[in-house]
Amino acid sequence: MSNLVISLPVLTPINIPPSSAHSASPALKTSQRPSTNTAARTNRSLEASLIKQRAHRRFAWRLCIGGEMALNGGKTFVQDEEKQRLLLEEHTEKHFTAGEVVRDIIIGVSDGLTVPFALAAGLSGANASSALVLTAGLAEVAAGAISMGLGGYLAAKSEADHYNRELQREQEEIDTVPDVEAAEIADILSQYGLGPAEYGPVVTTLRNNPKAWLEFMMKFELGLEKPEPRRALVSAATIALSYVAGGLVPLLPYVFVPRAERAMAVSVAVTLAALLFFGFVKGRFTGDRPFLSAVQTTVVGALASAAAYAMARAVQSI
Repeated sequence: MSNLVISLPVLTPINIPPSSAHSASPALKTSQRPSTNTAARTNRSLEASLIKQRAHRRFAWRLCIGGEMALNGGKTFVQDEEKQRLLLEEHTEKHFTAGEVVRDIIIGVSDGLTVPFALAAGLSGANASSALVLTAGLAEVAAGAISMGLGGYLAAKSEADHYNRELQREQEEIDTVPDVEAAEIADILSQYGLGPAEYGPVVTTLRNNPKAWLEFMMKFELGLEKPEPRRALVSAATIALSYVAGGLVPLLPYVFVPRAERAMAVSVAVTLAALLFFGFVKGRFTGDRPFLSAVQTTVVGALASAAAYAMARAVQSI
């Protein structure tokens, strides 16, 4: 994001660095919410990055309302609120904002490509027929899709429950100790380089708008975004379908090749190619180096299948 120079009414412009809105959480209530820090640390890097981008954009927009926004080193000043909104929308269109869905697809496809692949290799190593490998593989894909989908549902439901609990707790604190909460707003804004003269009007404005105050504290103090109402169901369906799509890839050769050993050779080639492609695409979406991501994903799948095949051979030789 470009550097923004924001000035509140009757104040001089303030430089706001393009840092993450979530990296600056005050320590006033760390001891009161141990679960919040734990949850924040366990967020995946993709989701955290997208949440930071959305929070920073909304933070800048709220501060710009009623004031002036300077872009491109202060060369362009915009006072019209509609133009401000259009500028912000034009900027955010360059970002990828479907992180939760992509995360679920990555989880489903990566496991779907790896687990049935390893199972098929292990059964082939035990001299099972193609029909047996296919039957067992399809059964595993069905069971795995149900299990993974249920896990995704429970995880998303837990996130929503955690958000609602923290929302209620934060609302109670705003009602009972508003001065402390206002001090926390000042502490958050001070970490962006704003002094008392600059963040004072912002604190006053938020105190006069309880809904915006609560939203601000949830995002910038706790680092929590409100989950979508249907997030749990969407997550479950996305992970399950992605698992099925990935799991069918290593099993398809066993449909057309009667001999299990030959089918396994074809399955290895097809699955490794799929892992390479999937790893490359995953790297593009997550911001990692695509080629490194492709190699890592392929190596993990190859090691899993090789271990299963070797174990089956070892058991058969006993």
